[in-house]
Amino acid sequence: MGRIQSLLAIPRQRPAPEQTVRRRRRRVSVAGIEVDRLTEIQVVDRVVTALRRGRGGHVITPNVDICRACSRNSELRALVLKADLAVADGMPLVWAARLLGRPLPARITGAELIWSLSEAAAFYRLPIYLLGGPPGVADRAATALCERYPGLIVAGVDAPTPGFETDPERFEQMRRALLDANPLLVFVGLGFPKQDLLIDRLRADLPATWFVGCGSAIAFAAGSVRRAPHWMRDHGLEWLYRLSTEPNRLARRYLVDDLPFALRLLLVCAVRRLFT
Repeated sequence: MGRIQSLLAIPRQRPAPEQTVRRRRRRVSVAGIEVDRLTEIQVVDRVVTALRRGRGGHVITPNVDICRACSRNSELRALVLKADLAVADGMPLVWAARLLGRPLPARITGAELIWSLSEAAAFYRLPIYLLGGPPGVADRAATALCERYPGLIVAGVDAPTPGFETDPERFEQMRRALLDANPLLVFVGLGFPKQDLLIDRLRADLPATWFVGCGSAIAFAAGSVRRAPHWMRDHGLEWLYRLSTEPNRLARRYLVDDLPFALRLLLVCAVRRLFT
């Protein structure tokens, strides 16, 4: 039994009203959005507990790029704030929370959650669904997840073609396949904001299902995209590794847009801490 499984096997009691209030207070406001102060195991526990009670939800993993987009678009900010769980997928957010005096337990990425949530799903026999990535990538990710967690139920995979969300016929085809599969846990790897806007459209169709906006996590799980070494992730340098592997696609995003935003965020948080 894995570490996630062994902890989730412990019976959970229904939280009292005062516990719910305390949970809300565990959120910290960073860059205009709210992030849950949870460990990865606590995120998995929240999702599984809700699933076993028949309640669905939406996990979003804000990083600097998402925060920057939200600072310029109130509708995207409202979308992030509406998510049931928001965890920091970016060391600058972890550092910012620390500067504010409300540290986060850890950085939690979609690339990690796809494994830990699948481990729990295998233990509890909760069917999952992989949505996103180029053709064949979700199939390879499903194979990798099943090899690591025997007994995992993959209800289906889908790699919708670009632009499907604005084409009524292709959107309905994607939606019908998902509803027919009837999963309880859906990993949507289409990038922000597309994946989370799609989740917002689909949640009413599957109210007892949890959706996870996971970015490149499906490609990482499939092995088609390599992650940075652990030491680079731990020191906030994963962006540099990805920049070195995809400079044409990521140079402007990381160097022109995200880096100045991250530096301003850290400066503002440091100044705010000094004067509060």
